[in-house]
Amino acid sequence: MDALYTAVATATHGREGRAVTSDGKLDVGLSAPVELGGDGRGTNPEQLFAAGYAACFGSALGLVGRAAKVDVSDAAVTAEVGIGKQGEGFALAVTLRVELPDGLDEATGRKLVEQAHQVCPYSNATRGNIPVELVIE
Repeated sequence: MDALYTAVATATHGREGRAVTSDGKLDVGLSAPVELGGDGRGTNPEQLFAAGYAACFGSALGLVGRAAKVDVSDAAVTAEVGIGKQGEGFALAVTLRVELPDGLDEATGRKLVEQAHQVCPYSNATRGNIPVELVIE
């Protein structure tokens, strides 16, 4: 693959530190969520992953919608990223909740969501590695 763009971010001190992009546009304090023993005052990696996945999937849905000549510009994607113990380590699971525009029939909507799942870079990166559930609302 020839990269068209490369994002660069540096995190220091793990879940209790800071994450900054090379251009300075993202600069966030990090902390573990209360559920994982942290103070929950900062952003955590799962939230950042959820935001990125939701935005990317929304763009992929727009791409396949335009190709099919279906307006999905009012769609909303919510990514739920769960983290839990797996063996000695941890694992992730994702649920993508896609709210499609009013008036879009269920069969067409399902087809577009499934197509978006095939072209979204986050979906391609996670496929076979973590479970991703697609929910159309």
